[in-house]
Amino acid sequence: MKYTAIIASFLLAVFPSILSATSLSQAALYSKGAEYSHVKISPNGDFLSALTTHDGKKTLIILETETKKMISAINFPGNAEVGNYEWVNQDRIVLQKVYLKGWTDVPQYYGELMAVNADGSKGKYLFGYNSSEQQTGSNIKRNTSIRATAYILDPLPENDKYMLVNAIPWGSVTSLGNDSLQHVYRVNVKTGVRRKVATSPIGNPSFLTDNEGEVKFVSGVNKNNELHTFYRQDGDWINANDLNVGLTDFHPISFAGKASTIYAAARENNQTVSIYKIDLVSGQKEKIINDENVDPSNFWINKQSKQLYAVEYEDGYPTYAFVDQKDDHTKLLKQLIASLPGHQVQIISETTDAKLFVIKAFNDKNPGDYYLFDTEKVTLDYLASEKSWLDPDAMAEVKPISFTSRDGKIISGYLTLPEGKEAKNLPLIVNPHGGPHYVRDWWSFDPQSQLLASQGMAVLQVNFRGSGGYGKQFQQDGYQKWGADIQYDIIDGTKYVIDQGFVDKDRICIVGASFGDYSALQSAIIEPELFKCAIGFAGVYDLKMMFEEGDIQQTSSGNSYLKQVLGENIQQLENMSPAFNTDKLKANILLVHGGNDERAPIEQLESLEKGLNQNKHPYEKLIMDDEGHGFYNDDHRAKYYDKMLSFLKSNLKL
Repeated sequence: MKYTAIIASFLLAVFPSILSATSLSQAALYSKGAEYSHVKISPNGDFLSALTTHDGKKTLIILETETKKMISAINFPGNAEVGNYEWVNQDRIVLQKVYLKGWTDVPQYYGELMAVNADGSKGKYLFGYNSSEQQTGSNIKRNTSIRATAYILDPLPENDKYMLVNAIPWGSVTSLGNDSLQHVYRVNVKTGVRRKVATSPIGNPSFLTDNEGEVKFVSGVNKNNELHTFYRQDGDWINANDLNVGLTDFHPISFAGKASTIYAAARENNQTVSIYKIDLVSGQKEKIINDENVDPSNFWINKQSKQLYAVEYEDGYPTYAFVDQKDDHTKLLKQLIASLPGHQVQIISETTDAKLFVIKAFNDKNPGDYYLFDTEKVTLDYLASEKSWLDPDAMAEVKPISFTSRDGKIISGYLTLPEGKEAKNLPLIVNPHGGPHYVRDWWSFDPQSQLLASQGMAVLQVNFRGSGGYGKQFQQDGYQKWGADIQYDIIDGTKYVIDQGFVDKDRICIVGASFGDYSALQSAIIEPELFKCAIGFAGVYDLKMMFEEGDIQQTSSGNSYLKQVLGENIQQLENMSPAFNTDKLKANILLVHGGNDERAPIEQLESLEKGLNQNKHPYEKLIMDDEGHGFYNDDHRAKYYDKMLSFLKSNLKL
């Protein structure tokens, strides 16, 4: 047996709190991962489930919905733990098996899917390279091994026997030269016997299925990172370009009333993404929703009809735009938002009859509470909190801001202000986000920002040009401007909060991770008098090296991306690289890196160190040999937070 089912005495009653906050330091409190996550309800509503942590590993717990009595807990022996999971019928769950390896604290997923009943019985290895069932011949009637990484595409919860899986064959590439060619299999959830039903015509695909579980659409990117969409007709893939709808970045979201009509996200003239209703037969399109400032942040689908009912936006605070005012989910979501004022509300899981819903409510001060909503009894029952040891009333408020850059662009961001302190002459931590493209900061609970605010510091997050989510032109404005215009936006944002009187111009540090780490060093090079210190975590410092080291340059699409966003002018790359400009630094420096970082390998840190040493610029560093691109382990994050706080307090004289 590849896993075990246990009735665990360490879990008591209904989603109990298993963490004593009094025994933890401030750094440990904020670095601790979620106590409960992935809370779901079974299709018939009989069971609730969630992931929690026991003995340092993720465990899946299952409870009776009515009594809240725990009936089983599923975990794996050895160094394996439970990854993501889905209910695939009334009482059966399919879950990922992931591994904690000694050389990295980030769980490694090799594509193995397991199945088990809610009571812990009838465990089965469904899909993966390690199946023990062998067979000769081409007509597969047994669960044979397969060298592929599998993900659940459609659990088909109303089908007791089957689910759909999309799988990436190991070592495959598409005819377009891009990685991640994928197949779709129909898999028996009891036996694991599979049948291939489709193959994507393009790399990095995202499939869309209809109510009958038929694969109808696929979107993906070619080796030049261009998005293409195909629809299936009589078993063949047809390029959606043939529809001549005059849109770019065309991406199907859901069906819209009949088989030939869909809702799709797309752009016109590099603007923000709009939602269209498109007739696939005639090619006619109707624009349904658009926000002129931001792209959608989420699409919400009615699980019964598989139709879009709401679009989520975040221009400052999060909001909903409702596509179908008559949809029961629209009415429900509006009711829940009114019942939980001050919170963003999301429907996480629901029964097939839409009578019971698992709801998550969260905001800038609350990482998330889970509730069970009963539409017949009209009751909203609290289930659990992600981080019950943190008091939302003691957390800091996150305020949206906007300012005008030096060249006239409107730039948005967020300012976290310490609770109980006047917003005047505060010490400031500037915290640029990673990416930098396809990524942005959001109005949400950020543990690092809250930790800093708890110590009396304000935190500034800037969605600089190049960030995703503000239209394609805004993103492209950051291409080949990593070391210049992007940093000017960060610096201009810093000067804006100084001019508003919120912060003390003589007590400012800059802290970032990944691209944010690059920005921390590069901004301190451009404005050496502005920042007292800079902390870089898992960053790139030598832009030329990105074409030679790390995982981005290993694929044709990755190389295309680097050429597009960085350019190939060697002198320009050196001018924008902190490793070659350390002579301009005045800020005190702390460098943090994972020894197993594949995105920004340790050679990036070594290149910066060479420059610092040549210019005799002092610095401190913290290396975690068994971490990757970011610290997964709670204890390691706590160690980093402790080091960060000590360094900041020393430099800001707190």
